[in-house]
Amino acid sequence: MTLPPTPTLETERFIMRKLVKDDAPALWPTLSSDEHCRYLTRAAFASLEELEGWLLDPDWNGRSWCAVDRQTGEIAARLVAVPVSEATAEIGYITVADRQGEGIAGECTRRLIAHLFECESHHRLTAGTDPRNNASNALLKRFGFRREAHMIESCKTHLGWCDEYFWGLLKREWGR
Repeated sequence: MTLPPTPTLETERFIMRKLVKDDAPALWPTLSSDEHCRYLTRAAFASLEELEGWLLDPDWNGRSWCAVDRQTGEIAARLVAVPVSEATAEIGYITVADRQGEGIAGECTRRLIAHLFECESHHRLTAGTDPRNNASNALLKRFGFRREAHMIESCKTHLGWCDEYFWGLLKREWGR
């Protein structure tokens, strides 16, 4: 499947642009931290080079944005959209460690969802979360995602077998 280009998106506080190699150092403190990687499906990165390889993996079938703070120029979050099937994409997001709790994931995810539905004509968006990730689960609920499944010990991660929530949102449900 050929991916569309990664467009630049804007919110009140952030410019969301395509992730590039030079962004890895800004994401390093978060993605090298066991605490901040506890809800990811992989362990914290051991080196900056390993992180760069993962972020820019040419075999990965998704698009990745960095949310850049308009005032400071610093990277505040990473967001992704990965095609799942025709007109369906899985979204994901992580806020850098020292900016968590500022509403960044909400602001930028809202913009990404709007773009995927309104500009790229997606029919459905999905997301997968760890049930213990209360902040992420609350964010998806706030945007109207419905929890469609609770899979018991369905994902083997660096922490062992973990449960997963699967969420879905249809275009016709967006913005209600």
